[in-house]
Amino acid sequence: MINFNSKAVQQLSKVVFAFFFLVQLQEVKAQAPDFYSQTSELAPTIIRYNQDVRTLLDFYSPRAPRGYSYQPVLNSPTQRKRLAEINQAYLQEIEQFPFEQLQVNGQVDYILLKNQIERFDEELKEEEAEYEHITALIPFAPMVYDLEKERLRGNTIDGEKVAKQLNMLAKTLKSTLETFPQQPKIDMKQAVFAQEAVTALQARLKNVYGFYNGYDPAFTWWVPKTYEEVDSLLGKYGEALVANGEIRTTQKPDKSGIKGNPVGEETLNKLLQREFIPYTPQELITLANQEFAWCDKELLKASKEMGFGDDWKKAQEQVKNSYVPVGKQPELIVKLYNDAKSFITERDWITWPELADETWGMIMMTPERQLVNPFFTGGREISISYPTPEMSYEDKLMSMRGNNPYFSRGTVQHELIPGHHLQYFMNSRYKPYRREFNTPFYTEGWALYWELLLYENGFAKTPEERIGMLFWRMHRCARIIFSLNYHLGKWSPQECIDFLVDRVGFEQANAEGEVRRSFQGNYPPLYQAAYLLGGIQIMGLKHELVDSGKMSMKEFHDAFMKENQMPIELMRAVLTKQALSKNFKTTWKFYDFK
Repeated sequence: MINFNSKAVQQLSKVVFAFFFLVQLQEVKAQAPDFYSQTSELAPTIIRYNQDVRTLLDFYSPRAPRGYSYQPVLNSPTQRKRLAEINQAYLQEIEQFPFEQLQVNGQVDYILLKNQIERFDEELKEEEAEYEHITALIPFAPMVYDLEKERLRGNTIDGEKVAKQLNMLAKTLKSTLETFPQQPKIDMKQAVFAQEAVTALQARLKNVYGFYNGYDPAFTWWVPKTYEEVDSLLGKYGEALVANGEIRTTQKPDKSGIKGNPVGEETLNKLLQREFIPYTPQELITLANQEFAWCDKELLKASKEMGFGDDWKKAQEQVKNSYVPVGKQPELIVKLYNDAKSFITERDWITWPELADETWGMIMMTPERQLVNPFFTGGREISISYPTPEMSYEDKLMSMRGNNPYFSRGTVQHELIPGHHLQYFMNSRYKPYRREFNTPFYTEGWALYWELLLYENGFAKTPEERIGMLFWRMHRCARIIFSLNYHLGKWSPQECIDFLVDRVGFEQANAEGEVRRSFQGNYPPLYQAAYLLGGIQIMGLKHELVDSGKMSMKEFHDAFMKENQMPIELMRAVLTKQALSKNFKTTWKFYDFK
């Protein structure tokens, strides 16, 4: 019988263990490239930070109507304080990382996470400052927050006391509403923020009521009638705040009826730095005008080929009138998608996933949404903007003309594959934690890049097709020009509308919808500029890596898709394996000014 306690056997066991450990270590080393294709040393921290933020938002926010998640409303003071504390804790934590020892993906993730936290911290500070300005308009806020605090831990509350508090609040709100027309006007931006605060308090109070009513006998006996009155008055009070607001921003006055809030040059410069764009707003307007001049030349060539000489508007008018019969727009979308698919796959430019190809869908856009989205939009599906019976004759015609086959030729693949639908598909499969770093310079830039690439390689074969694709390219140039001029306080909304009609050839209603969407659609100030700028950045990166022979077109596109969301300069750092510093700042001059 063998003695398993013998020293010889124990020694043999150690040798065997060491052998298998070394074998496993070699396997891990062999798998390192695959490991870094899905993660980095910072990935666990990024995931943990964003989940910690969500946890605080979830706990300190009211429940959504169906109760499954939190309702995104204005943060409470306690919520802001806790979020700011989390930000500072993580900034201190990542400061301890040995940055120089990280792989390039880890270094990029470090920069991305730091940028994300610092941006969020700035937003919280700005929100706190704005909140301090409107506290006099919501003197009842502490009472609501105190009730919410009790509700979060399910503490028993005094129903009679709550009813008394709400009754006093109802009287105060009634009195305030009666005298509101005589009150001094307040700044519209402040009024809108105050309304958001009132809406948040209304939601928080509703959660308190929903928790205790029907379960706490005293609460159920005392509170319901008074609560219902207060709930109604809070809604009216929020509306009255905005009705009593007046535009005191740098927006130039006009008769468009579109009301936004230009952010100013200082904010634009700060936002550009956060997006790693090393140019000023004025330099970007110069860039857009240079691109516009190129479009003008191409447009005149196509116009002459169609027999209209230099009168490109007549050529464009003929293109607009090529719209398909009513009910045939979905068929057109499928045809244009297949045209782009064939063109791209024949050249083997990118991996075309069969499942992604199988699962894109389409929906029809409502008339209400078409007021701010005059053209089709997309993502996981394509949303088709086309007339419905309720629309007037003029609106129907403008929608059909604005979504004609030639205008649509350059944008179907923008929304589907290899554009937004492919982005959603790939972003959920490769480094999904990086979706937290979403930026329109990546999202819209990638989809726009394909429009540039297809045009450059002859996808538009006829002059009509070139005019259609050039319409969108001019549109993206115009977006940079009108959105930045607006936020610099130089242009009014009406000037932006007129610019789109005169210089790009927009239908009047479509131009109004575009401008309304830009300034009243909750888009960040740089969003409209990000389309062409992001596309030009990716074009510059393609020139650096593909045109130089370092990567094939397919290798470049596949690698780009597998890195997920980030500013394009940091994508460049990943793909070129660039040496980075801990306090990396934007330096990449991606455009050739002539």
